[in-house]
Amino acid sequence: MDITEYDELLIDGAWRAPATAERIEVTSANTGQLIGRVPAASTRDIDVAVAAARRAFDDPSGWAHWAPADRAAAMLRLADALAARSDRTAELVSDQVGMPINTAKSFEGSVPEKLLRFYASMITQTPSDELRGETLLTRKPIGVVAAITPWNFPQVLAFFKLAPALAAGCTVVMKPSSDAVLDTGVLADAVIEAGLPPGVLNIVPGGRGIGSYLVTHPGIDQISFTGSTPVGQDIATNAGKLLRRVTLELGGKSAAVILDDADLASNQAALFGASLLNNGQTCFASTRILAPAGRYDEVVDFYTALARSAHIGDSLDPATQIGPMVSARQQELIESYIAKGISDGARLTTGGKQPFGLDGLEGGHFIAPTIFADVDNNSTIAQEEIFGPVLAIVRYEDDADAIRLANQSVYGLGGSVWSRDHERALGVARQIDTGTIGINGYQIDVNAPYGGVKDSGMGRELGPEALLEYTEPKAVYLSPRMTADNAG
Repeated sequence: MDITEYDELLIDGAWRAPATAERIEVTSANTGQLIGRVPAASTRDIDVAVAAARRAFDDPSGWAHWAPADRAAAMLRLADALAARSDRTAELVSDQVGMPINTAKSFEGSVPEKLLRFYASMITQTPSDELRGETLLTRKPIGVVAAITPWNFPQVLAFFKLAPALAAGCTVVMKPSSDAVLDTGVLADAVIEAGLPPGVLNIVPGGRGIGSYLVTHPGIDQISFTGSTPVGQDIATNAGKLLRRVTLELGGKSAAVILDDADLASNQAALFGASLLNNGQTCFASTRILAPAGRYDEVVDFYTALARSAHIGDSLDPATQIGPMVSARQQELIESYIAKGISDGARLTTGGKQPFGLDGLEGGHFIAPTIFADVDNNSTIAQEEIFGPVLAIVRYEDDADAIRLANQSVYGLGGSVWSRDHERALGVARQIDTGTIGINGYQIDVNAPYGGVKDSGMGRELGPEALLEYTEPKAVYLSPRMTADNAG
């Protein structure tokens, strides 16, 4: 892939020269070679972007005051502009973070457009006022939103925030991860083409220091963050001191509960997707496999064969099922977890090293899909988020034991239950302490709220609930006579 370069930042509706000459260099996860550069936003750029968003929000005739149908029309134009660029977005994301290209096309290339259309439709069909007894409940947009997005699904998770925030009438300053910034240039082009008003969406790439500055900026009304739990805790602390609204979608160590009647063979593709989607670089991935004692060896053999059969290679190759990790740093971290699993006594059945025979990809950040058996549920590899293709298989005795082990975690984001008996699976799923869970699969639904409990975060994205996250309710108490007149 040719080197992609951007010299300016999207601020106040146009490409603007950055305040400094500092650049973020982006390398390919496949080769380790340079594939792009973008400006690194400074605190001065943040100040300009927040001021632009503030003006756009405070303007009496601006975005927050547009009729829902007018905001929806602008969002649909942006959806069309993104759809026209979907292949380019998918290719850039794939090479930056190692996401297999077919996954990138299905998610990064298509979900943002769908989210814009979903929320555009919602705001044109949902009344903004509601009469409750003698009180009129109205909702207004919260204000200027700081959206801090991760690298693993950079466009999808950005639009988990952008689509409902824009629909609500908020303006946004978005800070993408420095590990995935080239795709935001494509987004910026689409924003300009769609004609979003100046200041409604501003994009300021940068590192953690810039994110901290944005989070505590006095011009920000709400923070929406997706990323690691430790960073989320820091953001929550700052937000608490500032009495600022915050939504956090954080880490996970989800459990796949394989009940003793599960049909493994028929669900092979779904089991792979639930645990190894995007090379395991997925926050909701079921990377703790809870297997019944009576079928434990069978489950271990199944996952071992599943891992060994996965095609490993260049993420841009349509045949690839497991691509590289996002960076050398992430690769080294995963290798350290694998070493920890071995030293703690877990049994390695496959993987545990870089795969061989990847011609031309010697500089890539590859990890072979790795399966550990005989894992203690209290061990490091069963409790900590590894964020790679490493699965830990834990033995359980009965359904109650499986539920206990599944809940024996500081996290609660995703999970899955596998059984031929739907009612039994549903009964188990109801007792697992997690924000989301799937039965015989795991598929996020735009109609339903998505988010975690415990150390996996607070607040919800997607569904009507996400729209509410970006609005402030206001109760207008009416006199009994006014209520009667309205009823008449």
